[in-house]
Amino acid sequence: MHLTAPATRRTGLRDADGMAVASFVLGLLGLLVLNVFLGPIALVLAGVALWRGTARRGRAWLGLALGVADLLVLVAFMQADHTVSWSL
Repeated sequence: MHLTAPATRRTGLRDADGMAVASFVLGLLGLLVLNVFLGPIALVLAGVALWRGTARRGRAWLGLALGVADLLVLVAFMQADHTVSWSL
């Protein structure tokens, strides 16, 4: 039983690290396209990664900030042209 616990912990950390990187990438992409979908996904992934104790805390915080920025950009463009989505 002691052999499976550390392996599970390493897998959980690796998953959390992957979520931190994914939140950063999706948040960055969300600034350009599909911010209505990618922003909330980036927020959730960053939150879960931070909750699980990722080693990539900086990437998770950046993903969180970019997810918020995605939603702020969406709101700004909604105010500007009165639509739910925007295009380049």
